[in-house]
Amino acid sequence: MGWRAYIAGMTVFDPRSLLYRPGQLSPEEAQKLTRQALGACDDGELFLQFVASESFSFDDGRLKTADYSRNAGFGLRGVSGEMTGFAHANDISAAAIARAGETLSLLDPARAPMAARPARTNRHLYTDASPLDSVDFARKVALLETIDAAARARDPRVCQVSVSLSANWSVVEIVRADDSDGMPPLIDIRPMVRLNIAIVAEQNGRRESGSFGLGGRFLYDDLFAPETWQRGIDDALRQALVNLDSVDAPAGEMTVLLAPGWPGILLHEAIGHGLEGDFNRKGTSAFAGRIGERVAAPGVTVVDDGTLSSRRGSLSIDDEGTPTQENVLIEDGILKGYLHDRLSARLMGMAPTGNGRREGFSHPPMPRMTNTFMRAGHDDPEELLSRVKNGIFARSFGGGQVDITNGKFVFTCTEAYKVENGRLGAPIKGATLIGDGPSVLTRVLGLGHDLALDEGIGTCGKAGQSVPAGVGQPSVLIGALTVGGTA
Repeated sequence: MGWRAYIAGMTVFDPRSLLYRPGQLSPEEAQKLTRQALGACDDGELFLQFVASESFSFDDGRLKTADYSRNAGFGLRGVSGEMTGFAHANDISAAAIARAGETLSLLDPARAPMAARPARTNRHLYTDASPLDSVDFARKVALLETIDAAARARDPRVCQVSVSLSANWSVVEIVRADDSDGMPPLIDIRPMVRLNIAIVAEQNGRRESGSFGLGGRFLYDDLFAPETWQRGIDDALRQALVNLDSVDAPAGEMTVLLAPGWPGILLHEAIGHGLEGDFNRKGTSAFAGRIGERVAAPGVTVVDDGTLSSRRGSLSIDDEGTPTQENVLIEDGILKGYLHDRLSARLMGMAPTGNGRREGFSHPPMPRMTNTFMRAGHDDPEELLSRVKNGIFARSFGGGQVDITNGKFVFTCTEAYKVENGRLGAPIKGATLIGDGPSVLTRVLGLGHDLALDEGIGTCGKAGQSVPAGVGQPSVLIGALTVGGTA
């Protein structure tokens, strides 16, 4: 019987049929080939994947692109000690997997028994349904047209509107050499949708932009709700109009108040990557060897949690088959642990944390974040603002650069304000925040009770691979941070 092939006595579509096709590959053949290829390895897996994706973009009042694609393939990985062999192909067949298995024969034989298999779980954090099939083509295009028209009608200063809508639906199965007959397969069905709205406003010859994004592991329904996209228009327009009134940013070391939600991207980049197991195993992270030490101010607790329902960074199981979990990385300022895939966990003598992730079947897994956020404190956000005598309030960020070895970062603010004597002043343009993650953590002076997660737009890059991720935080008051400005 196929995986979840029968529900309430009714035959339904079996997603495994997208991975296994008669005359190409059967589950039994996949298991046999995996055992043969990984027989002399410490660990490894056969990763099978089918993915369908679509994207639409509407710009300058017309539909610019409408793309649809389907792809399927496998990645076969063998691990022996610290050595990894990996081969992949976009042909899911017994013959292709057998050829890939020959690559792994170059690995030195393992000196230890194969690592224990991942625990099985029946948890499902998102729907199995495909968003690509939930709404017809005409309605998708009509939504983009409606948003474009509504945004242009909102304010006469709107001169350009760009809207994009995208979705993908993926079926993955992880086949292990130590799986026994009759054991339920390690399979996950992953939906993803995203809506983006960008608005450019013009006034007195000056142009400024604002943007809004929303997404997650759910169907299109939420994005098509009028209250959702109307809120998106309002937020993107508000940001553009605020920036029309912006003045040059000040420069120097000053107090910084970070808004809740999306500014957690700074936490993700400047601190989260430094807590991934591979960097710490190799000693290249600023947090290497510091478990049990104070690395942040009292009250600072940082968590990575891949179990949040329908969130962009969530996974029922990671890309090695390990169930995701809540991982407390920093608790009340004390470093408690790292994020691990199976390789870094085994080599460091720790347990996998459900953070083995890969971009797709053509990439090997590595330790990656899921949804990373700082827990709420007890301070009133308005009271935190009142403490700022001379500084800035950063509400939203754009791009940034980070050096993992020391945590040094540079982030650009897309919406920020001067703060003088506890009051918000003029919006500022061109502000950058410069510092290093470990030092910033020790300079936290207050945490709001207003924890918020981002709207579902994060994409994390590492070693050439991109994966969806979530971020979040409460309002955070930082005592001293270098602000790069244009004033």
